[in-house]
Amino acid sequence: MRTIDAVTEALDRGPGAALAYLNDGVPHRFSAVYRFAGPLLHNVLLHDKAGRIRPEFLAVVPFSRSYCQYVVREAAFRTDNSLADPRLFGHALRGIVVSYHSVPMLDPVSGHLWGTLSHFDMRSLPLADEEFELLKQAATVLAPVVIAL
Repeated sequence: MRTIDAVTEALDRGPGAALAYLNDGVPHRFSAVYRFAGPLLHNVLLHDKAGRIRPEFLAVVPFSRSYCQYVVREAAFRTDNSLADPRLFGHALRGIVVSYHSVPMLDPVSGHLWGTLSHFDMRSLPLADEEFELLKQAATVLAPVVIAL
């Protein structure tokens, strides 16, 4: 069973190693940290299972065109298939980012929402409840390290 202790161990090798550990346990191609910056989201950390350079369209995303807005509104967000999810009808990324599972990252000093930690893919993929819970726990452990970057 994968644990937050293993995430913390991986974090000793750096935030990229912790993100890679999280990604290793899920079928999703991407795991990422995004930082809120006014009307934009900036990708500060990305793990691509395919080992490719970050696609340009993932570098900076308008908040209004992101699924992160649902994380803000609902305190977490999960969809295995954006094409079948009625909450996403009419959304700009519907059918592009098909599976998306994300949790908020809070600034440990102020308690304010700083960004999101997500697993996502361009294919329909489920995320086990245990992995979503681990993602929530990891957001707390990763936040102080990633915010300091």
